[in-house]
Amino acid sequence: MKAKKVLVGMSGGVDSTVATLLLKNEGYEVEGLYMKLHAKPGYHEIHLERARKAADFAGVKLHVLDLQERFEQEVVNPFVQTYQEGKTPNPCALCNRSLKFGEMIRFADTIGADYLATGHYIKCDGEFFYQAEDDTKDQSYFLFYVEKSILPRLLFPLGERKKEDIKAYAASIQGLESFASQSESTEICFVENNYTEVLKEHRLNVDNEGEVLDIQGNVVGTHKGYMHYTIGKRRGFTVKGAHVPHYVIDIIPQKNQIVVAPKEYLACKRVVLDNINMFTDKREFDAEVKLRYRTKGVACHVKIENSKAFVELKEGVFGVATGQAGVFYDGKKLLGGGWIIENR
Repeated sequence: MKAKKVLVGMSGGVDSTVATLLLKNEGYEVEGLYMKLHAKPGYHEIHLERARKAADFAGVKLHVLDLQERFEQEVVNPFVQTYQEGKTPNPCALCNRSLKFGEMIRFADTIGADYLATGHYIKCDGEFFYQAEDDTKDQSYFLFYVEKSILPRLLFPLGERKKEDIKAYAASIQGLESFASQSESTEICFVENNYTEVLKEHRLNVDNEGEVLDIQGNVVGTHKGYMHYTIGKRRGFTVKGAHVPHYVIDIIPQKNQIVVAPKEYLACKRVVLDNINMFTDKREFDAEVKLRYRTKGVACHVKIENSKAFVELKEGVFGVATGQAGVFYDGKKLLGGGWIIENR
């Protein structure tokens, strides 16, 4: 019987390299794909060479797909526009849907691959995603927007494993020791140091001093430009006469103003999500929702109407920003999610 064919996304990092080797060891016919996404100078020369080294070591064919123009249009430009609108973007979830899994599954079809695999830390049973065994590396939050129809074709060899074990595995194989010790990639791949550098590259006037308002609308201080702030930030602006810490609770981009208040005004009990992507058919249910990566889930009641989800939180959540994702879980199972358009 002919072995099932898998296309593996290979970045040149330890995770995708080990994922490739594990699939080979399981008897799959494996080919790799390196995707050129952002246009960071010198990046692809280094990482493509690493991917080629990994592919040669594993004995798999490596394809290269140049998606730099589409990445700029579909990921970077919306990222910039979201900050212009006074919101906080989540570019990774957009990229995963349209490019990393959208274009990869299409490429998999062109080579006759049955499955698509990556080095993401997440589990999938063909119907739902589940949080990874390694809680510290779980990437399910960023995959909530992936199209449901492709789940039966996804494989995640690292979902059941710990990061420390993956690095140890690579370190134990002669010829792959350097992969185990190389530095980790940044959270947002096209941001080198600070996201404001990306905004400046797109000729936005980021450093444009503006007014700080209190909740009554009084001018109480100054800030260095509204795009420097997101909901919940407590530094980088002045508040005259404040005796307690103040936090950003609203951003008014049209007037280059931010609104600040003591922490209790930051608590949010109701959230509305738009452009939802669900893996369950339920229209009303109880769940936990994560409203930002690296935050704990909060108990909530969800009611879905058309393309919106109305979410009542069982406890107040601080720092909920429009533009970010709200992702629903039933235990470890990912139910779906959407984009935050209201926070009250």
